Amino acid sequence: MHRMHHAYSDTEKDPHSPHFFKEVFSMMKHTGSVYSGILTGRIPVEKRFEKNIPSYPVLDKIADSWFTRFAFLGGYIAFYIAFATQWWMYLLLPIHFLMGPVHGAIVNWAGHKYGYRNFNESDHSKNTLVFDFLMLGELFQNNHHHAGSRPNFAAKWWEVDPVYPVMLAFDKLHIIRLVKIERKSSMQKPIPKKVSLLAEEDYQ
Repeated sequence: MHRMHHAYSDTEKDPHSPHFFKEVFSMMKHTGSVYSGILTGRIPVEKRFEKNIPSYPVLDKIADSWFTRFAFLGGYIAFYIAFATQWWMYLLLPIHFLMGPVHGAIVNWAGHKYGYRNFNESDHSKNTLVFDFLMLGELFQNNHHHAGSRPNFAAKWWEVDPVYPVMLAFDKLHIIRLVKIERKSSMQKPIPKKVSLLAEEDYQ
């Protein structure tokens, strides 16, 4: 679905563009519908979007079960019981319960409506300071849409992606592997946005 978002960014085929909805709740409802459709096979996916995607059916089944969802809810409640010192702290529980959709709503809505642009992409992607730092760099949406496979979402010297140093550390510890890709052709002619989302020197 993320690959669909990049290929069809801010068009009618985009699974979560804010420019086709009056408010964020309608956008997220549509996003959920597309996600469910892809998961169940009701919505066909182009072959190019399935390329090189690892498949973990057992893990996916566990992650998508209601037992797992309620187990996480119970874990959040237990954490609050153990560490909350004031009654009002429990009012934050709904945020923890829904932090996945809330995070997605902020990134997909604000990242394509508010902020500034470093690159003249064909969509409406924007970088949204200061919230990009609070969203762990994901609101550098214009930078990300310019170079979709680049692990560092920051592009200018004054922009900071707080997750990138963590990724570098994990790479040094051999927990993950960052593979550098040099694109020789990118210096000769511009790469159409819908064909490639890689920068001149990128990673995967």
